[in-house]
Parts: sequence; C-alpha cells; structure tokens
Amino acid sequence: MIRPFFILWAIIFATQISARAGAGETAALSASLLDSDVLRLRVAHLTSDFGRDFLAAQPTNKLAGIILDLRAADGDKNAVAAASGFFAAKKIPLVILVNGQTRGAAADLAVDLRSAGEGILVGSTNFSGKIPDIAVTVSSADEINFLANPFFIPVAPKNVTPVSTNEFAEFVDHTSEDDLVRQRVKDGDEDSSATPRVAPSVPVVRDPALARALDLFKALAALQPARG
Repeated sequence: MIRPFFILWAIIFATQISARAGAGETAALSASLLDSDVLRLRVAHLTSDFGRDFLAAQPTNKLAGIILDLRAADGDKNAVAAASGFFAAKKIPLVILVNGQTRGAAADLAVDLRSAGEGILVGSTNFSGKIPDIAVTVSSADEINFLANPFFIPVAPKNVTPVSTNEFAEFVDHTSEDDLVRQRVKDGDEDSSATPRVAPSVPVVRDPALARALDLFKALAALQPARG
C-alpha cells in the first residue's frame, strides 16, 4: 500500500536529484519510492556519478528491492563498470526495466547485470541487448505516458459495438451507492444523519513493466520465511 507520506518523501528526493542535474535539463537520475519499500531509479543518462546519485536517493528505511528503469536510456561508456560493481556490492533484489530505446552504456549495464545474475530483466522483446526474462507488450504512446506517470490510465480502445454492449444491459445493476444508502435509511437500517464512509483511493501502478517488477518483489517477500 502506498502511503501519502512516502509519496511526498519520494517526490522530494526526485526534486533534489533533478536540481543537481541543472535547471531546464532532464535529470540523469531520478528516484521514487513505491509500495513504501521498493526504490525505483529512473535513469535517463548513465554517468560516472551514478554511485553518488544513488546514495543521495537511497532512503534510510530497509528496502525490499530496487527497480533500475533503463527504458529509453543511454549513457557514458566509463560508467558501466562502476555501476555494475555498485549493484553487486549492494546485495539487494534488483529488477531491470528495458525497451527498444535502451541503448549504449545503459544497454551494456543491463546486459552486464543480467549476465552476472545480479537482476531480472523485464521489458519489450525489441531490446537489442538480451531477451528479457519477462516480456511486456505496450504501445509506444502509452509507454511514453507511463515513463512520465506510472499511474497513467490509458484510453480503452473503441472496439466495442453498441449491440454487444446492450446485450449485457439487463444484467447490470445500475443502482447507485446513494440510492442504496437512501434505501437502507428508509428501511430503518441506518441513521439518516450518519456520514457515508468513503474508502480512500489508493493509486494503482498501471505501467505494465513497473507492475511486473512490483509483483516479483511481492512474490519474493511471500517466499521468504518469517523472521522474529
């Protein structure tokens, strides 16, 4: 569950790293915290300062895993070895996200980490470096939106005909929640002065690649024996 405090905390970290990249420029590295204990590192350009930026973005609480998002990323050749060694020393579960636009040093880093068994590769099959362990299919337009906002809701394709929709109309309960509340009050089941309880909405990660990575960490946590 993503808590508002952690969302705010992640935004602050991402803003700090962006500021170091310079005003008006795309941040080489940005960070956000998902599910309160999964750190997502979004890399636009891999540099020799990766280790420093990583330490600046790393939270103080214990992490369940790291998502290294290298989609549409490139980088400096001299940064690959240092970044690979950095992750090898961390010993934290790692998922690497790639796509057809992952190129140069970023692609080399993804291949190095996967070949060394340091992480699991998730992404589109048109990644030129190595076949992903988990393939994800997503349109280019939606992927651009997901990179900017993992909670982006794509527009559903308009391929449902009115006839097929109407066939299910008689099975759909169109009673609204307000109608149900009024009915319970009328029947004496609920006090009319009572304030309806509304469950807080929880943002859902709709980015397919990012969602697969989070699922992997949840499965890993479930398989680990309880401690304490």
